[in-house]
Amino acid sequence: MIKSFPPEILEAISKLFADSTRGYTGDELGRLLALSDISDPGEMTKWRRLFQAFQEQQRLDNCGNKIGSFIQNAMAPGRYLQNHALFDERRGELNKMLSLCGIAINEKGSLIPTERTETVREALRRSECLRSKLRDRGTHPEVFKYCSEELVAENYFHAVFEATKGIVDRLRMKTGLTGDGAEIVDRAFASDDPMVAINTLQSKSEQAEHKGFANLLKGAFGFIRNPLAHEAKLNWQMDEQDALDSFALISLIHRRIDNMVLIPRGTSGNV
Repeated sequence: MIKSFPPEILEAISKLFADSTRGYTGDELGRLLALSDISDPGEMTKWRRLFQAFQEQQRLDNCGNKIGSFIQNAMAPGRYLQNHALFDERRGELNKMLSLCGIAINEKGSLIPTERTETVREALRRSECLRSKLRDRGTHPEVFKYCSEELVAENYFHAVFEATKGIVDRLRMKTGLTGDGAEIVDRAFASDDPMVAINTLQSKSEQAEHKGFANLLKGAFGFIRNPLAHEAKLNWQMDEQDALDSFALISLIHRRIDNMVLIPRGTSGNV
């Protein structure tokens, strides 16, 4: 159940979706209200029409569930196939408002719980989402694949944890192995007969690079993933800068895995 939204948040949401230049038309708002099972108060200024509809529905339900449904219906990704920039813009504005209520909209257009903000400064900081900063850095797409909801919630601790687990998942898919952590790295990059290689292994420099990459993988697991897996969040603090630097390393690893090739068994020689 979604708690009732404060009046000022309802007003801000109403003005966002009913904006005269970037918002929905009156007819579109009517269809969204009907889809969300919210009574339409009829003709009046668009944002006031929404605001009144939201307030009355909350009064009847004593909760914000149907307003939450409206938000999700209005943010359904299918509505933005021709204008993804508008989706990102609305989502950023919404998440500033919704962070004060402890919820957020993810990339699927779904409401998810997040850490509640208490001040305007915190809400504005939340809008400068970690995902945007990672995109600006050219972070590998596989990073986002494994920690989408954690990024929306600005949960640095679990976002990095899930992203690191994604490395192992890709190694399993590339090799068919079922191990984990250092075990799968040792088997995949074995010095005597490796299953995969990140280069041709023809020179001593390439062989050294191959071994170095294997050690980098094991170092990432030992330094990032293993402590996060075994320590409570309270005891293992991670700030935004640590998260960004960790993601940079994970992104680099994914780029090398992209070009990793399987080696026919018994043909690699000694690395």
